[in-house]
Amino acid sequence: MKIAFTPAAEKFIRRLVMFDGPPGSGLRLLVSPGGCSGMSAEFSVEPAPRDDEQIYAHGVFNLFLPAQSRLLLDGVTIDFVETPTSTGFIFHDPKAKSCGCSTTDAPVFVETH
Repeated sequence: MKIAFTPAAEKFIRRLVMFDGPPGSGLRLLVSPGGCSGMSAEFSVEPAPRDDEQIYAHGVFNLFLPAQSRLLLDGVTIDFVETPTSTGFIFHDPKAKSCGCSTTDAPVFVETH
């Protein structure tokens, strides 16, 4: 499985895990198909993966990914944008086809849980 991260996404995830979890924590990223962006997502900092999740190690942070997220994120570049009016991940998926309402690079705004 291959996931790429922009410097903005790496910085956001690294800081989130560093400040919101104990050592060894990771970011649980639950991605599902849907929404105008092609994907919807939820994330939370967790101390350990669940039994059904695999660890995706990336530099100084780990992602905890269930099977569906692994399938959807394979080959995707994850970006993070922060503007005065919005903040969120953007999933750049070269395999996705755009729908009539949006592009495949629309921000996916998610809340932490």
